[in-house]
Amino acid sequence: MPENTRAVDVVGLAKTYRGPHRAPVHALRGLTFQVPAGIVFAMLGPNGAGKSTTTKILTTLSRPTGGTAFIDGIDVVRRPAEVRQHIGYVSQGASTDPLLTGTENLMLAGRLRGMPASDVRSRATALLTEFGLADTADRPVGKFSGGMRRRLDVAAALVHAPRVLFLDEPTTGLDPEARAAMWGEIRRLSAERAITVILTTHYLDEADRLADDVMIIDHGTRVVGGSPDELKASLGGDTVRVSLVEPDVERVRRAAASVPGLRDVVVETQGTAGQLVARTGDASAAVAPTIAALEAAGVVFGAVSASRPSLDDVYLHYAGRSFERADASASEAAAASDPDHTGPTQKGEAA
Repeated sequence: MPENTRAVDVVGLAKTYRGPHRAPVHALRGLTFQVPAGIVFAMLGPNGAGKSTTTKILTTLSRPTGGTAFIDGIDVVRRPAEVRQHIGYVSQGASTDPLLTGTENLMLAGRLRGMPASDVRSRATALLTEFGLADTADRPVGKFSGGMRRRLDVAAALVHAPRVLFLDEPTTGLDPEARAAMWGEIRRLSAERAITVILTTHYLDEADRLADDVMIIDHGTRVVGGSPDELKASLGGDTVRVSLVEPDVERVRRAAASVPGLRDVVVETQGTAGQLVARTGDASAAVAPTIAALEAAGVVFGAVSASRPSLDDVYLHYAGRSFERADASASEAAAASDPDHTGPTQKGEAA
């Protein structure tokens, strides 16, 4: 039985989707991780990595093909009804009824959770006030802005006071102001409530700013995990990044190999563009020799930058490809395999 201090305990989780007219999709491939209670935990990965599939299993919306998963020590497969009493879930899409008011939506959510009618209205009023929605409590939700509706989705997930809150891509589609406001709500929930927040996202900055602990997931497996600062510090030194124009990969590699102090060199290409990314102990001392080496080799390049490690650098180091290109490749693959595919979880596969 998992330790009581673990909000989530997952061992060897697997999920395969099978269809009559296409090859099986292995969304999860033996995923193992644990989440201590009371933290913000981010599952970070590109579209198609397996984040939403994992969330659906942990929230009892899907059954795994293999492995085990526990929420607060409760088996999600054997005791799903009990698990649902411990969790709140905010899906990627809106979960509230646009024809009902904010108050009516929260009261409905409470009643569906089995809360007594005498408690539901006061709980709804308190949550609307907490999330800054009291002034719009009697307005139909269909007239809410995207950010307001997203806050109401979170409030609805908290109506029964769960111990673990799942937020699946909570800021997708929001404008920058609404996205920043949602970040503030997540930080506030973490600080003020004794709950565990499980956040799935493909925004690097979101995971970096919000999470106490991050798990990078790709192709349905755990790539690496730790706090954002720990992960970035594990790389050591600085990052040198050079944008390339119609690069000859081997020529770029040879040029980079001639620069003292460059290591962990990765050259990526996509269409006619590309990039060189390398690690170095002293970026200020490595930039000029890198430029000189590329010029001497006849490599056409654009911007050259040096920076401290980022989560994109962590992903590149451990997954062997940049996060942006992994995300683009996953979207292209989804579109190619399913012309009607409009999002990573439309049909539940490999999200």
